[in-house]
Amino acid sequence: MRILFVAVLSLMLASCGFHLRGQATLPFETLYIDGNRDSPFVNELKRAVRSGSATKLVDNPSEAQGIVQIVGETRQKVILTLSGGGRVREYKLLYNIAYRVHDGKGKDLRPQGEISLKREVSYDDTQLLAKESEEALLYRDMQSDAVQQLFRRLQVPKLNQ
Repeated sequence: MRILFVAVLSLMLASCGFHLRGQATLPFETLYIDGNRDSPFVNELKRAVRSGSATKLVDNPSEAQGIVQIVGETRQKVILTLSGGGRVREYKLLYNIAYRVHDGKGKDLRPQGEISLKREVSYDDTQLLAKESEEALLYRDMQSDAVQQLFRRLQVPKLNQ
């Protein structure tokens, strides 16, 4: 009975169409990522390209078919709500990445774009360290989300030449 159950379960799993995503196909054989080398966003984007595609990252922009230029990276913290006593109750965290993809000769390969993410976080004066840690965690989460969004946008075929 157990063998039959395992066989039926295996057959159902195999027939559901599930398969691993595999490597992404970027339309560039070589890519240069132009941004602040100390930026965690740039480092995570490079790691995503190396591990998730067959595209080779180069250190010289003249050797690259495509150049991803990180134009700006901003973080903002905006007060969302106040209590009756005038104390902050909630913040809105904003994370923006502006980017450009071009061929190094000034010709855009993708429309210039921006990725904007926001998260809301409650605030409590009595839990200051915990809320600072939560804020840092949310910013790291937004950064990872922005990297994945930009990586997916890079998979779109080039603009008409």
